[in-house]
Amino acid sequence: MHIAITGAAGFLGQRLVQQLLARGELRQQPITRLTMLDQVEAPLPEAGDVSLAALALDITAPGALDSVLDQRPDVIYHLAAVVSSAAEADLELGMRVNFDATRALLEGCRAKELTQTRLIMASSVAAYGGALPAVLDDMTALHPQNSYGAQKAMCELLINDYSRRGIIDGLVLRLPTIVIRPGRPNAAASSFASSILREPLNGEEAICPVPVELPMFVMSPGKVVEALIHGAEVPSKSLAPFRAFMLPGITVTVAEMLEALRETAGEKALSLVRHEPDSRIEAIVAGWPARFETAKAKQLGFTGDDSFKQIIDAFVTEQQ
Repeated sequence: MHIAITGAAGFLGQRLVQQLLARGELRQQPITRLTMLDQVEAPLPEAGDVSLAALALDITAPGALDSVLDQRPDVIYHLAAVVSSAAEADLELGMRVNFDATRALLEGCRAKELTQTRLIMASSVAAYGGALPAVLDDMTALHPQNSYGAQKAMCELLINDYSRRGIIDGLVLRLPTIVIRPGRPNAAASSFASSILREPLNGEEAICPVPVELPMFVMSPGKVVEALIHGAEVPSKSLAPFRAFMLPGITVTVAEMLEALRETAGEKALSLVRHEPDSRIEAIVAGWPARFETAKAKQLGFTGDDSFKQIIDAFVTEQQ
């Protein structure tokens, strides 16, 4: 089993690599080769008997993925992306990385006739937007309100059509907002959702740029990685007719997130959160829906977190 991962140096890509190596198999076949792709060389973990390669390359360059596709990977995880605020600030960059590179990857698979390769792309709740029902489902029309969401939505349609044609065996997993991300804040509009918890838990100040009554649809990193791995094992016949759906996150307001922080770490931690409104961030995040019916994901065996408190507890345990 050969697995390739774009965006492998990112926090989600690194977690996926670690879990795949710990598991050792996929589709009841041993993982023998794992190729990690990113604009910087991903760190090489202990791999045992797995042949591990980390390539630093620009996936937007013509033919950048040809050498990897020549090796006919069985599974491709396409995680590389320019995140929401950065894609909104730089349309050309977002289009080049989020859309053009995805289309080039699909065309590369077509040229190499990788019809049996499972291509799994991480999409986003940002693909939705506009006037929406109170609760969405997987067939709710996509009407993104920012460039990042539009780029993801276009990729979803391409992957579904290439799969319908039998060019690839595609799957798109729409990810809820991932909390709690490790490290430091990044350019994603949703970055605050992790920092208002992560920093206070580490004794540092954090800024909350949105109203506390704002609801969000969230999922822990651990559950997202589980879903990515499970996505490689779902039978192709179960995915049609449309191969993009939302993972089973949970709905929580910012106020509820902060209350969970107080319950876990006390008033001192909560006092480290400063409320400084940022209309730019609020405009992006408030356009994302927060309530979903995720029947298809659950039917296919994907699982989510039981509570937001469980998400915080998992993060605290990881830090110990």
